[in-house]
Amino acid sequence: MSDQDVVKFAVEDGIGIITIDYPPVNALGPGVSDGIVAALDKGEADPSVEAFVMIGAGRTFIAGADIKGFDEKRKPSTRKTYDVLDGAAKPVVAAIHGYALGGGLENALACHYRVAVPSAKVGLPEVLIGIIPGGGGTQRLPRLIGPAAALDAITSGRHIPAPEAKDLGIIDAVVEGDLLTEAKAFAKKVADVRPLPRIRDKTIDSSDFDAGIFEAKRKAIARRSRGQPAPFACIDAVEAATQQPFDEGIATERRIFEGLVQSPEAAALRYAFFAEREIARVPHIPKKLELPEIKTMAVVGAGTMGGGIAMSFSDAGMPVKLVDASAEVLENGLARIKDNYARSVKRGSITQDEMDARIALIEPVGSLAEIGDCDAVIEAVFERMPVKQEVFRQLDQVMKPEALLFSNTSALDIDQIAGVTSRPEKVCGTHYFVPANVMKLFEVVEGAKTAPETLGAAMKLGRDINKISGYAGNCDGFAANRSRIPFTLEQNLMVEEGARPEQVDKVMVEFGYPVGPFQVNDMSGLDISYDVRQRRKAADPNTRMLPIPDRLVEAGRVGLKAGKGWYRYEEGDRTPHVDPEVEAVIKQVAEENGIEQRTFSDEEILHRLLFGSINEFCKILEDGKAIRASDLDVMWLHGFGFPRYRGGLMYWGDTIGSEAIYNQISAWHQRYGDRWRPSELLRETAQKGGKLREIKSRKFFPDG
Repeated sequence: MSDQDVVKFAVEDGIGIITIDYPPVNALGPGVSDGIVAALDKGEADPSVEAFVMIGAGRTFIAGADIKGFDEKRKPSTRKTYDVLDGAAKPVVAAIHGYALGGGLENALACHYRVAVPSAKVGLPEVLIGIIPGGGGTQRLPRLIGPAAALDAITSGRHIPAPEAKDLGIIDAVVEGDLLTEAKAFAKKVADVRPLPRIRDKTIDSSDFDAGIFEAKRKAIARRSRGQPAPFACIDAVEAATQQPFDEGIATERRIFEGLVQSPEAAALRYAFFAEREIARVPHIPKKLELPEIKTMAVVGAGTMGGGIAMSFSDAGMPVKLVDASAEVLENGLARIKDNYARSVKRGSITQDEMDARIALIEPVGSLAEIGDCDAVIEAVFERMPVKQEVFRQLDQVMKPEALLFSNTSALDIDQIAGVTSRPEKVCGTHYFVPANVMKLFEVVEGAKTAPETLGAAMKLGRDINKISGYAGNCDGFAANRSRIPFTLEQNLMVEEGARPEQVDKVMVEFGYPVGPFQVNDMSGLDISYDVRQRRKAADPNTRMLPIPDRLVEAGRVGLKAGKGWYRYEEGDRTPHVDPEVEAVIKQVAEENGIEQRTFSDEEILHRLLFGSINEFCKILEDGKAIRASDLDVMWLHGFGFPRYRGGLMYWGDTIGSEAIYNQISAWHQRYGDRWRPSELLRETAQKGGKLREIKSRKFFPDG
């Protein structure tokens, strides 16, 4: 593709129009930067051109750099667009719609002026892929809006809406109507302004900010950024902008950028970025399949989960009806929703007007008959098969014939649920994670009779409400929770063998989790997993039970909500305290079962927890219940809080190697029995020295 193909230049009424046309999102891929420079050169040489407008074709301005290019050796452009733009002799106006992110915003900052439509968003999100802005963003933004505001924008990587960007001073004007028309009019007004306003010429007055903001920010991000160099490097680069002339600051930024771009953390974060896009591709859904439209939703069940699901729709601007068999539960659920939104207003994450608008989208109704005209319904009632089947029998009767019926079950058989309806082809699972309005993962479960249109509509629905939709086949626990079973089993068995909950939690926090698994158990409630174990025991008497957490639950230690679980909690305080009563239960259970307790190294704890789930990942792929190993990595990132800078479980496994992991699992198989039976897919991958993250299910990719 030539520079002329991806960047077009035309002159309209004395304004040189530079149009970037590099689908789908106008990333700064091959030829784009050179095309911008060539267009500027052409306009500078044309005496009829008074000023320039730089605009993106399609749905966005410039969504950022071409991230794939970070892993490829490309010949660098001899002339940087940033230098050519702000060095132009005629004013350049950036006209922004959609997104101006990363290199897109950096190019806009190198222009002399910036205008945007109200729906546009700008930002420097490089920190989210383990690097810093490398095109002058850390030097221009502090000079434009001050170091404090720039520090917050760059270390968070957030997308800033155009009206806020105007208030901050990033954008000169927010315009209504046709963007190109308005941008040309703006360019006409400033065509004769001299000297041209260049951000690089601005200076930062030390009296305008508190020099302590940099150290304060380092301390503020210390915990959440453990193991990640990029957030601290962002602070270093912005601080350099306050201490060095522009060109020196640019050299400092470049040095820091190049030191990060090939770091292990940045490589892992890039992997996660692309895996999140790949997970949307479901091979057996035809690309041109016409999907049923879902414009109105209903949620059955107004408990904590149902209320959170309703919020996920109202947050996305979609009307939703909320119904519950109990008027009291419905009333309490609505009160909980309002309290959740009120806390968001208090934190400043939404405005009161936004809260009011979202609550208005949630319509409480008194009976199932009142939701019959909705396009789809999600059932979120108690996790018991008879309860769910009864709800689906009723939904089948009241919902219009074309309506889709979804279940939020986390583990129950979708086919048994669909089997009580006359429309099993319109039934599938849509599994949210707790809290439903916050967690990004949306696991879509295909039943034996689920139609491709239903599956595709559910996958799209998740994306429409700003979730990450991931495919799973129907089996106990589906893909995400099934892959987590070995982790949960080993954390408990190691405690039987002598590890302590606080040591296990410490190991996983040091690995990168925000909190350890035993503290998570307390937060979610030990009684929930207790009920699941009882169900599995009833279905299979040989199921390995967990006597320690069972005994804790039976003693009323169900977690944080009771003030005691694996840990003890003071009233009104979520801080976990080691409790001698738990130690006594552990020792008693070990003695009763003849289990010899021993000490564990931190490495053994880490590997026992994670290797079992790597093995289960491979078994899930063998069974055709997931599509790709990278999909399961995404599920762990967004469903279980796996540290993002480690890429994902399978990506992390590749840092150890498939052969080493297979050998260890084989040894544990000999020692501990069938629960450590190695997957055939893992064995094959290890024998050929393959990468775990590249494994795909043969069901969907029979040719490999």
